Amino acid sequence: MAKDEHAPRLEQTSTPAPAEPGWRAPQTLLQHHPYTPPGGFASAQLPTYRASTVLFDNVQQLRSRRWRDKSGYTYGLHGTPASFALERRLADLEGARHALLCPSGLSAIALLDLALLRQGDELLVPCNAYAPGRDFAQAMLSRLGIRTRIYDPLQPAAVSALIGEHTRLMWLESPGSVSMEVPDLRELVARARAAGVLTAIDNTWSAGLALQPFELGIDLSMQALTKYQSGGADVLMGAVLTRDDALHEALLDAHMRLGLGVGGDDVALVLRGLSSLPLRYAAHDASAREVARWLQQRPEVARVVHPALPGSPGHEFWKRDFRGAAGLFSIVFRDDIPPPRIDAFVDALSLFGIGYSWGGPQSLAVPYDLGSTRATPEPVAGSDAGPAAAPGYIVRLNIGLERPEDLIADLQQALRACL
Repeated sequence: MAKDEHAPRLEQTSTPAPAEPGWRAPQTLLQHHPYTPPGGFASAQLPTYRASTVLFDNVQQLRSRRWRDKSGYTYGLHGTPASFALERRLADLEGARHALLCPSGLSAIALLDLALLRQGDELLVPCNAYAPGRDFAQAMLSRLGIRTRIYDPLQPAAVSALIGEHTRLMWLESPGSVSMEVPDLRELVARARAAGVLTAIDNTWSAGLALQPFELGIDLSMQALTKYQSGGADVLMGAVLTRDDALHEALLDAHMRLGLGVGGDDVALVLRGLSSLPLRYAAHDASAREVARWLQQRPEVARVVHPALPGSPGHEFWKRDFRGAAGLFSIVFRDDIPPPRIDAFVDALSLFGIGYSWGGPQSLAVPYDLGSTRATPEPVAGSDAGPAAAPGYIVRLNIGLERPEDLIADLQQALRACL
């Protein structure tokens, strides 16, 4: 057979001799290229830093590395220029001294619990708290010998009866997850402080804008940056914030030992979202109030639970402590409307997606049975029975960035078709 002159030639297996001083083989050149871009470049957004390995100029610099005070770098897990910048912006927004990023809101809750609690401690959790956070305490912390006690946040006097010598931490949530009651945070914090108990709040609903927890004396704040800070419904992240240096050191140790970290691309997405956060939050707020007021007039609806509306449980505390409202609220239908018809109403919506999470640009609707998602508070002598929103079927609405008139039209057609 004649040799094909045009057939591809095989690569040489040995490296050719350098053509000139300083020559490097391609596989080496691509790892150790000498070019450095010129300085002086500036843009509206910080660069995206994707790093596991952090390089040092010499051994002395490696051995003297510092990262705990965010004055230097040691390893991608412990921070990059962009993640440090995001933490600083979040802290300044909420009036904190320190912030730590976590892979999700739930991991931020877990970090806080694990950093501050130990065997023999007791944890207080409100009955209307974010259910996965409560489940973590009851299912995981219990294995470490940490007891979780459930309290009614609308009865501060009853809380004092549950606080004992082993109570270390009290979680707060305002408004309550799904059922949307606003507790008297000042009273709850005062009772915890009088007993020497730390307080931590899930401040996700306010996005660090509508509520300043440290002004109320709360020790720690947690947020799911997945929601409004991201704004695009396309990233998961959480944060824990505090003004207390000692608490921050405890959190920092646990954060490092648990190996919690966030990716550079996710940091870039949240940093980009922060640029428009106040504008988006205000737009969600305005649209949600318009939709909520319309729903108040519907005969199928027994109650609209929106903290900014008079008559909603704890409205007076929202008015006193908050500077705005999120686009998230719930509606309770008449007792004579059975759950299957409520589910059919949610299915009939065309502009509202069906899905968890919130704070993104698209409106969402999720039906809940409060009887299965909310815990029962421990009975306390002399207290009334349970929070104002009694267990039952409820639909939580996240109002996105669509035109509110279009959302109202969608709700109207679904109500007519199913209820």
